[in-house]
Amino acid sequence: MTNLMKSAFLMTLILGVCTTNAFADGPISLVDTQSGAPLAIAPDQFDTPQAKEFLATGKNPYVGDDAAIKRGNKIFQLYSCTQCHGADAQGQVGPSLHGPDFHYAKDATNKGMFETIWHGTNGGMGAKGKGLMDPSDPDNGLSPDDVLKVIAWVRSKGTTTGN
Repeated sequence: MTNLMKSAFLMTLILGVCTTNAFADGPISLVDTQSGAPLAIAPDQFDTPQAKEFLATGKNPYVGDDAAIKRGNKIFQLYSCTQCHGADAQGQVGPSLHGPDFHYAKDATNKGMFETIWHGTNGGMGAKGKGLMDPSDPDNGLSPDDVLKVIAWVRSKGTTTGN
């Protein structure tokens, strides 16, 4: 390899690392599963350290957290997710959420699954996010923290962590 090629390779590598790190600290962009339009979620709804970490990184800090998994299971039951996805999210009328083959490929990531739960799908699942589940009641629905706990429980049932 010539010195010019080595220099070009090194510069490309350095620029790639700098660019990646420059954007690593910015918030993730959330989009709805139906149209790909940006999701408008008030930043103050991300009111726990874990929800803030998710918004910054797209990683779900509750994955593997036993207390969060237990709470996520309870929320999954309370919000009747079992009616379509089954008691263990194995699929029933709706698809399995275990992976690795997801009905919506983006659900392999925690960001994608968050978007799907928050805003719903074209396939019949309604929005579960706070203020969207029942537009007449802005307090009805799941908080971002609740959604992350449900995702942690779902991830505990399969081999995909989403992180």
